[in-house]
Amino acid sequence: MHTVKHNYNTMPEPLRCTGSIDSYEVQFSCAMIFAIEEINNSTELLPGIKLGYHIYDSCGSVPVAVHVAFQLSNGLDPLFYTGDNCSKSGMVMAVVGESGSSSSISISCIIGLFNIPQVSHLSTCACLSNKQQYPNFFRTVPSDQFQAEALAKLVKHFGWTWIGAVRSDSDYGNNGMVSFLDAARKEEICVEYSESFHRTNPRSRIQRVADVVRRSTAMVVVAFAAFEDVILLLEELLLEPSPPRQWIGSESWVTDTDLLKFSFCAGAIGFGIQKSVIPGLRDFLLDLSPSKVDASPVLTEFWEDAFNCRLAKIHISLCVSGAATDERLCDGTEDIKTLQSPYTDTSQLRVTNMVYKAVYAIAHAIHKVVCQQTNSTTQCDTFSRIESKEVLTQLKKVNFSRNGYDVSFDANGDPVARYELVNWQKSESGSIEIVTVGHYDESLPVGQKFRINRNLTWVDGGTQVPASVCSNSCPQGTRKVLQKGKPICCYDCIPCPEGEISNATDSSDCFPCPKEFWPNAERDSCLPKPVEFLSYNEVLGIILAAFSVGGACLAIITAAVFYRHRTSPIVRANNSELSFLLLFSLTLCFLCSLTFIGAPSEWSCKLRHTAFGITFVLCMSCVLGKTIVVLMAFRATLPGSNVMKWFGPLQQRMTVLSFTFIQVLICTFWIVLSPPFPMKNLTIYKKRIILECALGSAVGFWAVLGYIGLLAVFCFVLAVLARKLPDNFNEAKLITFSMLIFCAVWITFIPAYLSSPGKFTVAVEIFAILASSFGLILCIFAPKCFIILFKPEKNTKKHLMNKIPS
Repeated sequence: MHTVKHNYNTMPEPLRCTGSIDSYEVQFSCAMIFAIEEINNSTELLPGIKLGYHIYDSCGSVPVAVHVAFQLSNGLDPLFYTGDNCSKSGMVMAVVGESGSSSSISISCIIGLFNIPQVSHLSTCACLSNKQQYPNFFRTVPSDQFQAEALAKLVKHFGWTWIGAVRSDSDYGNNGMVSFLDAARKEEICVEYSESFHRTNPRSRIQRVADVVRRSTAMVVVAFAAFEDVILLLEELLLEPSPPRQWIGSESWVTDTDLLKFSFCAGAIGFGIQKSVIPGLRDFLLDLSPSKVDASPVLTEFWEDAFNCRLAKIHISLCVSGAATDERLCDGTEDIKTLQSPYTDTSQLRVTNMVYKAVYAIAHAIHKVVCQQTNSTTQCDTFSRIESKEVLTQLKKVNFSRNGYDVSFDANGDPVARYELVNWQKSESGSIEIVTVGHYDESLPVGQKFRINRNLTWVDGGTQVPASVCSNSCPQGTRKVLQKGKPICCYDCIPCPEGEISNATDSSDCFPCPKEFWPNAERDSCLPKPVEFLSYNEVLGIILAAFSVGGACLAIITAAVFYRHRTSPIVRANNSELSFLLLFSLTLCFLCSLTFIGAPSEWSCKLRHTAFGITFVLCMSCVLGKTIVVLMAFRATLPGSNVMKWFGPLQQRMTVLSFTFIQVLICTFWIVLSPPFPMKNLTIYKKRIILECALGSAVGFWAVLGYIGLLAVFCFVLAVLARKLPDNFNEAKLITFSMLIFCAVWITFIPAYLSSPGKFTVAVEIFAILASSFGLILCIFAPKCFIILFKPEKNTKKHLMNKIPS
């Protein structure tokens, strides 16, 4: 449009349009005329009533649109017709248009004051859904709110989280981008930049936007802009090609065939208005006779612009005025059927169908006002004066289908949002074509609204979806840590802490495994912790079991040697009954260590501690008995002493049984009140479970162990007292040495037991049992067996009765 500078001294010039005529808008105008003529010839819709129309060229300018709105509001004719053949003329019942959202906003604000309904075919700004501000506004094209949400879902579908955004600096672009950015934020999509521009801006502004696109790291660019703005940006980018970019387009430009010449945009995708078919429209568009062209200034301008010639009457007027012209005259050979123009292209009819449906929506609303259905016929009142407010009321209730396309409006004056997903694909000939590859239908359930049914091609003709992320996806086993000062899509991938996992990509946090589980090496799943206990299958268990069995066999062999030589002086001199009982208890001591090997169970936990406590007390009781016998025997050799009658075989047996019975009582109380039980120890090691026997009652355990220690100390004290008795073979010396070993083993056992981790606690306990048992059998019985087997000459009563030299 021609811009006028006002100096406030002279009357402003009238607004004038400049530039070439838009072939698309000419087609929209003709589609409106075609629909009105169809309705006027219909016997079902408004029978007997003829609709009139008046078409204005707003020049894509808000000031011109405002001027037109005032003209429509004031009425078209200066007088009223009172004849019988026509109702009062000049009152506008409804307005079809505008294409641009800004112009529609301006028009609606004016004609809305007069309750004149407005039905737009291409104004998509979500702001127009506000019924408080625009109560008279309807549209057959979906609101940008739906398109913005669909574009955000499209971007998320292909895994793009780092994008750039450009928009028209207009109501369409600004409101559409706001809706898109809000939807993108909900989908966790980050925007590297968001730039606005307008075709009226200086070129430096468009250059700056182009430079931002070139320098950006985002591979994907979402352009929510009008066709007239996009073409300027693409032309600027064509001068200095930028790195490959994947373009995502709004419906305003992504289906426009005039932009297909920009080959670097091949692979662009976006949502467009659905293609449609309008029977008879192509023939109507091509039926342009010279009389029709001459009768319409718009068609005249279109004809001259299309064929680059001047019609005769214009040429004559120019000559008369003296203006020079080099353009040729139209000679009548021009054929509209051979013209390759958006006007003649009816292959898609996207927006054109929106115009067609808008006209029919208004006609149906008028039909509801003036016509009534009686029986099978429709009667219309052709003489009553109707108000535009009535048409506005009925327009809200419109619901019909035309050529298979439904027309209705929701409470906001919006239709059901349906889009085609289109993709710019290179054909075999090398040209770029717009191919429908999917659909979006807002009326379908969640999860079914968006579907792709054909393969897509991407930037540079690739078949793989290009990546556009600020940071690569964090694999399982890691978590996202946001980079300081950057959007949420820019992050570092940090391995999960010890004991925690993440089993999803791009996890924002790690979570710990259950108590009995531990992460695998990748930290993406929890595996059961290995259960550890002292087993017969491992080397340590085999060695300890071998020593246990070997010790038991040694005790049995010793008992066999003693039994074989039971009548020999050395066996008889050392209380053979207690010796055999001691060897039996030592055999049990060796064997009880086997109960500590293997997986703990309820019975094994109870058995291992009670068997250990009782057998060792039995052993200590026997040793104590032998020590007392040595002392009593020495006392018996003194003149007048009869002490042996007070500690004979019966007393010896009672002493052993009494001491052992006390331990049996302690173990019984322990088992009854708080017995040992199998337990999974999760605290010692993080990565494995120690299967062990819990003591149940620590008091019971230490009472058992303390009682054994008490007997051992008592036995040690008595043995020390008897060690220097003047016999050649004094057993007290051997007992003293064995008790030294026993006490040393069990004293060192306590700190080792408390500090040993896991299964080594059990191994320490077994080692203490075996070491003390071997100490007893080797110190007490090994010297005797050596004499019996290898020094039989010392196995005589005479040798044993000899005094040891002082």
